[in-house]
Amino acid sequence: MIALIDYGISNLRSVQKAFEHLDTEVTLVDTPDRLAQADRLILPGVGAFPAGMKGLQERGLIEPIKQAVRDGKPLIGICLGMQLLFESSDEMGETQGLGLLPGKVTRLSGQSSGVLSLKVPHMGWNQLDMVRDHPLVRDHPLVRDLTSGSYAYFVHSYAIYPEDQDIVLATTDYGGPFASIAGCGKVCGLQFHPEKSQAVGLKLLRNFLNL
Repeated sequence: MIALIDYGISNLRSVQKAFEHLDTEVTLVDTPDRLAQADRLILPGVGAFPAGMKGLQERGLIEPIKQAVRDGKPLIGICLGMQLLFESSDEMGETQGLGLLPGKVTRLSGQSSGVLSLKVPHMGWNQLDMVRDHPLVRDHPLVRDLTSGSYAYFVHSYAIYPEDQDIVLATTDYGGPFASIAGCGKVCGLQFHPEKSQAVGLKLLRNFLNL
């Protein structure tokens, strides 16, 4: 069973439709018991980091998610869901995350190397720069067959800047590079919306199904 985690602020239907396009059924899950039955987990999300963690906590889903990872089950976070995988965020004050990947979520600077500042939130299509110079990254199955220069669709004001570069699978530049794909083992995240990123997004979701 592939669990699409519902914690109250997620963009669920569009993610469901993307997996339907891959002839794959996902099940909406919002209780610990159902989550424990899952073989794979999808953590989508839109909105603010504190509200996301509050939604997970109120439904008792934090420890079951961590247990699933300890049990070796694949987990992918999408947009806010990716950010929640990390240790903390400074959005609306300091908030602790799931702590499954090392790093902190901070606001995009909006600074540009040109004359004009960049708008925040970062909305629209932008390129993925695949990281290939580290063996853990080069061989990670999530990014198999993806090439630098591929475009994905972003909507976010905060991003991850991990100190541990070994988990960065791809970066995107918006006033400086941020981690747009990250992963360690079977825990991975996409800062963009794969369900809105056409062929590139579907390829990543298919790769996740093959982890």
